[in-house]
This record gives sequence, structure tokens and C-alpha cells, in this order.
Amino acid sequence: MAVNQLKGGVALSYVIILLTNGIGLVLTPFIIRSLGQSEYGLWTMIGALVGYMSVLDFGLNKTIVRFVAKYRAENDKKGEENFLAHGFIMYGLISLMVVVGGLTVYFNLDTLYANTLTIDELRKAKTMFLILVFNLAISLPGGAFTGICSGYEEFILPRTANIIRYVSRSLLVVSLLLLGGDSVGIVIVDTSMNLLIIAINMTIVFKKLKVKIYLHQFDKKLLKLIFGYSIWIFIFALVHQFRWQFGQLILGLTFTTSVVAIYAVGITLGNYYGAFSSAIASVFLPKAMKMVSANVTSTELTNMFIRISRIILLVLLYVLGGFILVGEDFVYFWAGEPFIDAYLYAVIIMLGLTLLLSQGFGNNILEAKNKIKFRGLLLLFLTLCGAALGAYLAQEQKGLGMIIGTVIFMLLERIIMTWYYHSKIGLQMFRYYKEIAPLFTMAFVLIVITNYLSQFLPSLSVKYLIVRGLVYSGLYVVLFWFILTNNEKLLVNSAIEKVRSKIVRK
Repeated sequence: MAVNQLKGGVALSYVIILLTNGIGLVLTPFIIRSLGQSEYGLWTMIGALVGYMSVLDFGLNKTIVRFVAKYRAENDKKGEENFLAHGFIMYGLISLMVVVGGLTVYFNLDTLYANTLTIDELRKAKTMFLILVFNLAISLPGGAFTGICSGYEEFILPRTANIIRYVSRSLLVVSLLLLGGDSVGIVIVDTSMNLLIIAINMTIVFKKLKVKIYLHQFDKKLLKLIFGYSIWIFIFALVHQFRWQFGQLILGLTFTTSVVAIYAVGITLGNYYGAFSSAIASVFLPKAMKMVSANVTSTELTNMFIRISRIILLVLLYVLGGFILVGEDFVYFWAGEPFIDAYLYAVIIMLGLTLLLSQGFGNNILEAKNKIKFRGLLLLFLTLCGAALGAYLAQEQKGLGMIIGTVIFMLLERIIMTWYYHSKIGLQMFRYYKEIAPLFTMAFVLIVITNYLSQFLPSLSVKYLIVRGLVYSGLYVVLFWFILTNNEKLLVNSAIEKVRSKIVRK
């Protein structure tokens, strides 16, 4: 049963990744055109502002997964009930903080955005903000039920519900906008769907899993243990929030919502880029755990690090090169001419993310060795520095300055972590870079050649956008085949054979 839940949960995770990114690519331009550039910017800006309070979860959701699984393995039902009671006490306090903090910000919105928002925009902003604060105050403790399901290895029902929720939400948003709805309506739809999913997960927890939450004994040491585990998860969440949402807040305080909208589209495209690697990288933490537990040599860890990085880079560099080639036309047709600057924003983000995303297994090794403290503190410090530099540059360069500040410190983090991997973890980083360098070299050559040739084709043409994309894809496959290792060629041939055999069986 547990094996079926695990396999089904993994399969549904991939379905969720494909749905969220696929539907997002289709739905985003529809929302932009329906709301208009200014209101789309307002919607994303208020969402980002409330998003800062979402990190007040303090990593409790993942902590619940870990501790529930631990108590189940020990068959300690009383300990589990007592732990969950402590968890919900903490969630109650967090929700109170969200409400108090939210109301404080709400009563100061007029002052914060007096110079950048119209009276109508301020009215909508305050309405959306109140709804989103309520949504967050309920969703944070409500998310604990998802964590309990995961701790019980109950994956299929919650993730199926999430898929249904996402599809239903998309259909409702389209219907709402076709009927003349606005950003406030979208926020109401999102809040309603969140409440529904919480109700479903509560039903699974209490009715199917028969979980009980009961305070047998108040334990300060348990609270300290929970906090000690969750604090690093909180720091990584805080880093993510500052890295990708701080710009919308700063730009919203200084410029019009149209500027925020262009920045938000650039960030959205950058996040889609990250999703191409997440499906690969997310499955390797157990592998890192096993290798570390088995005390394998640094050479074996480095070999696996190189192997996984090259696989991820083959995907990322294909997407990066293709976007550099046709991305400007894509943004023009996808989001509209006013958003054309988002192309440059997205390219810079992708360049900054490429090394970070391809080295995900290095971070898995840190987790397996329980060495995440250094990276957590480093990320927090450098992200704050990047946000400060971005805010300074944004005074003249708007969204571009914000992104440049962020990416500079992202690259600096990779330089420092290269030293840490080499000196403190024992990974052979000189050999690592030597073996991934040919991929970057070939990608650079291909980007230069295809961009030179594309100048002889008409721009802003869907037909020639497709032609350029197909030619680039063909050249990529041919050129990169020559620098694949034997193992990588076997992996490609194996994948092709599996697809071919499935087609034959059908």
C-alpha cells in the first residue's frame, strides 16, 4: 500500500508540475489581456506584499511531515498527538501574528502607495489585501493537514485534490474574466479554492487516517526542538521571498503598476525556466542520503554530482539557447508589445539560475550531511545584499536594476559555495567544472551561430519563430550528441527505446 502511495504520489507530482507550468503559460497572457497591464501589476504587487507574511510558516509544514513520520515509525501514537497539538498551538500564534501584521499594513496602504496608485487602485488594493490576509491566516494552519498526509504516506488523494483544484481554479478564472470580473474576483476565487482544499485534507486526516490531536502535556523542549528543525527551512523560504518578490514591493512604492507588471512577467518566465530542472533534481535527495550513509568516497560523490549536473544542463542550456533566440518574439506574441522588456529580464534571470539549478545535487549532499547552516546564512546575507543593490539600481533602471542586483549576488553565492563544496565537503570541484565546461562551450557556440543566422529571417512572425525554433532544436541535438559521454548516450537510447516500445504496444 505504501509503495503504491509513493509511486502514485511521484507520478502525480509530475502531473502537477506539468499542469502548473503548462496552464500557467496559457493562462498568464489571458489574465494580462483581460485585466490590462496596470491592474495585472496591481494584482501581482499586492500578492507579493502578502507573500512576505507567508514565510511566517517558519517551515512548520515540512517539520510536521518529518516528525509525524518519526512518531509513526516508533509507533508512538501519544507522542504524535502531543506533537500535533504543539504544532497547532504554534500555528494559532502565527495566524494571530498574520492578522495583527496584516491589519497594521492595511491601515498604512494609503501612505505607502499614495504617490503611485490612483484612488480606484488603492480601493482594489485594500480589498485584495484584506482577503489575502484572511486567506493566509487560514491557509497556514490548514497546510498542516497536507503535512500530516505526507507523514502518513498518504499522497494520492491530497495530490489528486490539488490537481482538481488547479484545473477548476483555472476554469473559474477564465469564466470570471470572460464575464467582466477583475483582480478582486480572482483573489476571491483563490481564497474559496484554498478553503475547499483545506476542508478536503481535514476530512482525509480525521476520517480516513483517524488522526487525533490532543495536548497530553505541554513540553517546552518539544517546542524548542520543533523550532530548531524548522528555522533553516524558514530561512530558505525567506530567501526565496526576498529574491523573487522584493522587487515588486520596491517598484510598487516608486513606480506605476505597469512597471511592476513587466517585472512580474520577467520573474514568471524565469520561474518557468527553473521548473525544467525541478522534476529532475527533486528526486535525488534520497540518493544523496544513501550515498552519505554508505560513507562513499568523495570521488564517487563527485562522479554522481557531475553526472546529474550534466543531465540537468542538457535540458537547461537547450531552453536557455532557444529562449535567447526566439524569446523576444515569444514575449511579444505571448504577453504583448508593452511587455517586451520582460525578455531581457528573463534572459538575465535564466543566466543567473543556470549554475544554481544545475548544482542541486550539491545542495542535496549538504542536507544529507546536515551541513545546511553555512549555506542558509550565506544565502540570507547575499540575498539581502542583492535586494539592497537592486533597490538602489532600480531608481534609474527600474525592473532591470532590480534583477541585476539579485543575479550578481546569486552568482557570488555559487562562487563561495564552490569553495565550500571543495574545502569543507571534499567534492572535486576543479574536475567538476572541467567536465561540464564542454556543455557551456557548445551552447555558447550554438547561440552565436543561430542568432547570427536568424538576422536574415523576418522577426515578429509566428511562422519564422517556429522555423527558427525547429532549426535550433535540430542543431542542438546534432552538436550535443558529439560531447555526450557513453553513459549519457546509453541513457538517451534507453529513453527512446522505452517510448518506441510503448508506441508499438499501443
